[in-house]
Amino acid sequence: MHLDVLDLRQFYYRTRLGRMAQKSVRDQVVAFWPEARGETVVGYGFAVPLLRPYLGSSERVIGLMPGAQGVMPWPAGMDNVSVLCRETRWPLPAGAVDRLVCLHGLETSEHPAAVLEECHRVLAPEGRVLFIVPNRGGLWARRDGTPFGFGRPYSLSQLEEQLRDHGFRPDRHRAALFAPPSHGRFWLRSADLLERMGRKLSNNHAGGVIMLEASKHSYAPTRPGLAERVRRPLRILDSAPQPARVRSDPGV
Repeated sequence: MHLDVLDLRQFYYRTRLGRMAQKSVRDQVVAFWPEARGETVVGYGFAVPLLRPYLGSSERVIGLMPGAQGVMPWPAGMDNVSVLCRETRWPLPAGAVDRLVCLHGLETSEHPAAVLEECHRVLAPEGRVLFIVPNRGGLWARRDGTPFGFGRPYSLSQLEEQLRDHGFRPDRHRAALFAPPSHGRFWLRSADLLERMGRKLSNNHAGGVIMLEASKHSYAPTRPGLAERVRRPLRILDSAPQPARVRSDPGV
């Protein structure tokens, strides 16, 4: 079930914990993709807080928000790039997206397979997609007070398997949100230090979210298709039919 866009906006833009989470995850997005000059960058779910670094250099930035969640205008003070869409059909042509970020769009969806199919459809052949999901072994998935406490949390192996089943090749991964999901001043002040320490100790499993970059994979056919069968048709009609051979039975 998708969260309401007003609750998401309240958390990410009106609370210190949300602003800390936004910065922690966005820093890692930029570490994956330092720039996207001249490219089309799209976010699905509630990914717009992560797209701001690309507004100046990208050819186009689009924020897709599912209808069950709702939409808000973004970015503030600039022309709106947010679009309300159906999660099973996005208003984008096939192969049009160079960089795709999915945040709060997969784990909260009632149709995750359809979301992955749309991700695959709109992604360019050389494009990259970054899925950001709650880590089932992390603290953030266990707290209902943040958006990462809703939906289905994943382990890294579960996410990789689901992506492979839908035509993606997992390439790189890392973790984020090593600070606890606490509004306490001490934890908020220590967040940057905890993020640096956490990435040095374990960049795979210990964080509150898993970030997995994948590319579009086109499968080669593994067996002859219809065209191959047509090139080698059955030879039933190549010669005149022959009468059936009758075998004599000495016992008759």
